[in-house]
Amino acid sequence: MSFVKKAVIGVVGFVAIALIGGFVLPSNVHVERQLLMSASPAEIFAEVSDFNQWDDWSPWANIDPEATVSVVGEGLGQTMTWTSDNPEVGNGMQQVTQMDAPRAVKTHLDFGDMGSSDAMFTLNPADGGTLVTWSLDTDMREGVPLVNKPMSTYFGFFMDSTIGSQYEEGLANLKRVVES
Repeated sequence: MSFVKKAVIGVVGFVAIALIGGFVLPSNVHVERQLLMSASPAEIFAEVSDFNQWDDWSPWANIDPEATVSVVGEGLGQTMTWTSDNPEVGNGMQQVTQMDAPRAVKTHLDFGDMGSSDAMFTLNPADGGTLVTWSLDTDMREGVPLVNKPMSTYFGFFMDSTIGSQYEEGLANLKRVVES
């Protein structure tokens, strides 16, 4: 067998294994960041439970000043939708799905063909203030077109560093807001 045939068979085999891997590797992702804030759970809850407050601290708020953002309702069921030409912001919808004042807020995010996820803020009293935990849980293949599922699965391996750094920035911004 010639070198070219071996190389082609090797490349085809690699692509087949990578494609199959994209369907069988774990697709569930959990991202979590925490920060201690010198504020009460009630003060922090007021910021994270109302989408109208998010422009003050959200890591995505200043990326695209031309983004269209709409907030409808209040409390449980409040919805925020956004549209942006900037791929770092994109288009989507987020809705408050659970509230346990002043301890926790859970939201569901829908990014259309990019999938969906659930995010949660947990506020635990601690020495010196409140330990704020911001987490995200998603299945990287859920809601994604079949042809994109393998790539989406592999993208999941980078979610902790990508979303995690944005959560760290958002928590630092939130800390500045609630401590001022």
